[in-house]
Amino acid sequence: MPDIVALLQCLRPHVNTTTIRQWSQIIIAILAMSGRVTMRGISRWTEKGGSYRTVQRFFQTFIPWTSILWAFFYHYLFHHDEAYLLAGDEVVVTKSGKKTYGADRFFSSLYGRTLPGLSFFALSLVSIERRWSFPISIEQVIKSSEEKVAVDSKKKAKKSKKQVKKNKGGRPKGSKNKNKFNVVLTLELKRIKGMIEELIKRIRKFVPLTYLVLDGHFGNNNASVMSRQLNLHLISKLRHDSALYIPYQNPDPNKVSRRKYGSKIDYNNIPKKNLKKSTTEEGIQTSIYQLSLLHKEFAQPLNVVVIVKTNLTDKSRTHIILFSTDLELSSDKLIDYYSLRFQIEFNFRDAKQFWGLEDFMNVGKTAVTNAANLSFFMVNFSHYLLHFFPQQTSSDSVNDLKARFRGYKYVSEIIKLLPEKPDPVLLRTIFHHKSCLGCIHPVSLDTKPS
Repeated sequence: MPDIVALLQCLRPHVNTTTIRQWSQIIIAILAMSGRVTMRGISRWTEKGGSYRTVQRFFQTFIPWTSILWAFFYHYLFHHDEAYLLAGDEVVVTKSGKKTYGADRFFSSLYGRTLPGLSFFALSLVSIERRWSFPISIEQVIKSSEEKVAVDSKKKAKKSKKQVKKNKGGRPKGSKNKNKFNVVLTLELKRIKGMIEELIKRIRKFVPLTYLVLDGHFGNNNASVMSRQLNLHLISKLRHDSALYIPYQNPDPNKVSRRKYGSKIDYNNIPKKNLKKSTTEEGIQTSIYQLSLLHKEFAQPLNVVVIVKTNLTDKSRTHIILFSTDLELSSDKLIDYYSLRFQIEFNFRDAKQFWGLEDFMNVGKTAVTNAANLSFFMVNFSHYLLHFFPQQTSSDSVNDLKARFRGYKYVSEIIKLLPEKPDPVLLRTIFHHKSCLGCIHPVSLDTKPS
């Protein structure tokens, strides 16, 4: 089994020795325990029978998590010859009660409605070559009074628009063109921008970033302007009914035209000259188009990729619109980079299912921050144990990893009851065979028992 204390020595510049010692015992307990990951459960599964108060003290200790996550990633998971994307997304954790710090109602795409709970925004470095996501910065979303007022005013505005008749179309008399780069960022975008700025300052010497990948919620001009202010290109998704226009091409070069927008794109009749790829599989034809288009709400032209799927049996069609502010990015890479954003969803799944993001019952600000960040730290820690640690202790899945640590816990407790310890070779064989009883993919042992 790996020496957890030795693996945590890279964090010594950021936390003291006592915290490292407590942390190592907590990690062993989380890896071995079954059921919900709570402070009470951790205290019961610690190797030396750690007290509940000790676990409480750890969760009440201030820990610089952004520095911790980066230090562990840089020492054990970072490859200098790889390219990385910066991906971001929000995860909602259901919590009952009103005393938990930051408890509010948040929209969960998983449930398709608003739920009472906590929300965290996570930034992750996604390896393009390995296609893995590594959480690198997590911040709790706290709704300010201004945000709540803005949400209420939006709802009232929508209701009033339905009730009031529409005015005559057209531009108001005397209105002037506005510079769409001069936008007022929402409080949400300001919070995200601050997180990215802090992260870039920390990692820019080691990880050059070019692209920021966000989901369709950020497919708007404000998010694109924010990304350009950070010297990053945004990759995101537009609504399926977005009004996009072909840039106007003056038919008479001798006449000066101030016209900017050409004809509106028709998603059912996209020019064939923009077709990049077309494949047919199981009666579904997939056509990929790439165009440089304009949107009246965006400050700059967009590199747009339209993926059209056609059912050849009933001729039904559907399409997805991806875009980037990088006009030179190829369609294949744009689709690939956006698909890599989904790797962060696997981080959320593991953090909830295995590492306690959905289970913790902490209430205070520091304790909630530590519990959430610890679950994401365990995502990176398990990545290292599964893929980088010598094969004698690694497994093929998180379930296998936890089964081996749980078996190791049982065997070590039984060995303590023996009057004399067995021979080291026999002891190693016992640990191997009995600690992987619950594994789906048991690891082969080089040394066979005599």
